[in-house]
Amino acid sequence: MDYSKYEKYDFDDNSAFNMFTGAGDRSYKNHWHSYGEIILVGPGDTNIYKVNQKRYSLVEGDFVLVWPMEMHEIVDADRKEALVIQFGSAFMNSLFDLQRIMHFYRNLHVICVNGHPELASKLKVTSLKMKEIFYSDMPDKELRCCMLLMEFMLILDEHKSEFVPEMDSGAHNGYTDDVMRRMIMVTDYIKNNLTADDLSQGAMAEMAGISKDYFSRIFKNVTGMNYSKWLNMIRLERATQLLTQNDMTLTEVAMLSGFQSIPSFNRVFRDDKGMAPGEYRNLFIGGRDYEH
Repeated sequence: MDYSKYEKYDFDDNSAFNMFTGAGDRSYKNHWHSYGEIILVGPGDTNIYKVNQKRYSLVEGDFVLVWPMEMHEIVDADRKEALVIQFGSAFMNSLFDLQRIMHFYRNLHVICVNGHPELASKLKVTSLKMKEIFYSDMPDKELRCCMLLMEFMLILDEHKSEFVPEMDSGAHNGYTDDVMRRMIMVTDYIKNNLTADDLSQGAMAEMAGISKDYFSRIFKNVTGMNYSKWLNMIRLERATQLLTQNDMTLTEVAMLSGFQSIPSFNRVFRDDKGMAPGEYRNLFIGGRDYEH
């Protein structure tokens, strides 16, 4: 089918959903952007993708998960029949459960049909429903696709035990609504106050009105990581957003993201991204011509 007749529009962080398929080239350079991508791998003997520092050789029906602001590259893959779903970070931050899922699966970048056949099959069905709606004349297409995107994330979360078998799949559901509201209040406060004097786990537990040990246990079950790792991740997310602004120095980016020194900022950034902040900024600038 010729998809060239469908309208294409620029996708940015103000949009919630986009989709494309039918690209002719088999590769695209290393780049990143503020939105995330889900790729349903197309047919062919060679489908090689790279996310952050790792390459993946995949087969038709596999999924590639690229979370917002992650480095990725299409090394050599079928792009004509591959399906790419794009979602804005604002969409993922709109609900606490979506934030939790994204943070919990942040290190998951491929779902292989051979290793997780039931999960991959369910996700493919949902993805193809999105495609059918997106390329139709149906009203409220974006809303309908976003609902299916939520379903995609929910299906992924329901199969958590396949990736983290030692965790009870319902562990995070044992907390009262009041406790969860307190956790949302704390995480929202942190995101909006990264330069605050005291963002220690003890201070945040006190803000939530619960003990430090209980706070630590809830936090790990809800986000899939310990507090200090999550805090660094939030700081890095803020830093990567600020790096898109060319008029801001790296020192300003570090300070506004809550890092106490340039060396600590550089170290944490390089450990996560595999490159210095300045190199990362240059890749974003060079990737602005990214066309689907």
